[in-house]
Formats: sequence, C-alpha cells, structure tokens
Amino acid sequence: MTRSDEIRFDAPRDGLQRLSAQFAGHAYDLHRHETYGVGLTLSGAQSFHYRGALRTSRAGQVMVLHPDETHDGHAGVPDGFAYRMLYVEPAAVGRALAGAAVPYVPDVVADDAGMALILREAFTDFPRPLEPLAVDAIVARLAELLAARSDAPPPPRKTATARRAVERARDFLIAEAPRIVASEELESVTGLDRFALARHFRAAYATSPHRFQVGRRLARAQTLIARGQPLSEVAAATGFADQSHLTRHFSSRFGLTPGRWAALTKDSSLRSE
Repeated sequence: MTRSDEIRFDAPRDGLQRLSAQFAGHAYDLHRHETYGVGLTLSGAQSFHYRGALRTSRAGQVMVLHPDETHDGHAGVPDGFAYRMLYVEPAAVGRALAGAAVPYVPDVVADDAGMALILREAFTDFPRPLEPLAVDAIVARLAELLAARSDAPPPPRKTATARRAVERARDFLIAEAPRIVASEELESVTGLDRFALARHFRAAYATSPHRFQVGRRLARAQTLIARGQPLSEVAAATGFADQSHLTRHFSSRFGLTPGRWAALTKDSSLRSE
C-alpha cells in the first residue's frame, strides 16, 4: 500500500513540540534547526545524511539529532516510513540539567527502550495538548537520558554571571524576534562583549544568537502557514523582507518549502484555531 505524505504537529509548549509524519519517498532536503530532534521510527525505515554518513532508523529504533547539525530525510525501503519526533529546545534541556552545558549524543540511531517509552507516552493523546506537568516530566526524563548517552565528561558549568547574561540575551531575542537586532544591543542587554556572549550562548543553547532569533521567526511562520495564511502575509508578519527571503530561510531550517509545508499540514488542527 502506498503511503500518503502527511505531517501533523502541535504548537511548542515550554520548550517542547511534537510532530507525527509519514512519507512514501523523499521527505526533507538538507536542513538544520536549533532544537534537539528525538524521534521514534514507527514503521518502515528512514534514511538520512548526518555528520558525513548515511544513517538509517528502522521500526522501533530511536534517533537523536543534535541542534545545528545538517541532515535530510527519505524512505529507506519501498514502503516508506512513519515516525514521531519530539523537538526539544536546548534551553529546556539545560534547565533540566541544573544549568549544565547541553549534552552531545554521538550515536544518532540506537535501540533505546527508555527514549522509545518516553516518545510513546508523549503521543498517547496526540494531538490533544500535553498538560504542563506532563511537559515537565518528558523534558526532565529526556534530559537525563541525553546526558547519560553523552560520551563527554560533564563540562564545567557556566558562572552565575554568564548564565544570567545568556538568559537575558535569549529573552531579548524572543521579544524582538520580528526585527534585526544589532550586536551592540545584546552587549548592552547582557554586559558581555559579543564574542564572549556567542561562546556562552552556544554552550547553553547549542546555536548562535542569530540563528536562535531567526529560528523563533521561522517557528511563528510555520504556525501561520499551517493556519492557511498567505505566504506574503506570513513573510511580513515574521520580519522577512519578502516571500523569497522567507522561502530561503524556511527551506534551510525545515528542509521543505513553505508551499510544501502548507500542503502537508492542510488538515492540521491549527487551521481551526
């Protein structure tokens, strides 16, 4: 039986977003995003290029994609594949680990019963929204398992000053997401020079301040497109110069054009919100 391509997702909540999808063949072009992607392959096999090699996740296996790592996606078998994915912000993982630097998991595909169980529980009532305590529990357990699978010794924690600075930078970038923020503004907000801030920000959130801000704008664009808003209006509402500017950034982050995202999410529950 031929699969129909489909994506369903919910709105991000406290650093966590759920996505359920299936594809018959090609799924995503090369792209990267600012979140962890922790996924469970439900059926078939999905193959993707990641860190210089072709990887394949088969039914029952778990994938861990690190923030800011380029990857794509396509079916690894003729029958296609179906999967579920949790996108978790590094900031949420860092909070769950009491401020430690975010962990790096070298094994992108594994038989991980603990993570598979978390993914199944997270989608029990999907797409019904998760309750706040459920979100906290999922993020906390995922953070523990990510740290346990990291092959690096725990790095030194940031000083209290640096931690507060990157938190202020993150809050400012979220609040000012629709516009271009100058380096001098972040220096003024945080009290750190731009290079120190960049180092501390990446340690905390696994990406640069610029990519973080663009990611906030694209996440908003993703939701507006799924609600059926015209692309030209979405570009204007999310701070991009025009539709082509939006398309370039959207494709780079999600591996899909805005038009294809609109087609795949046409039955999304977000359209009725």
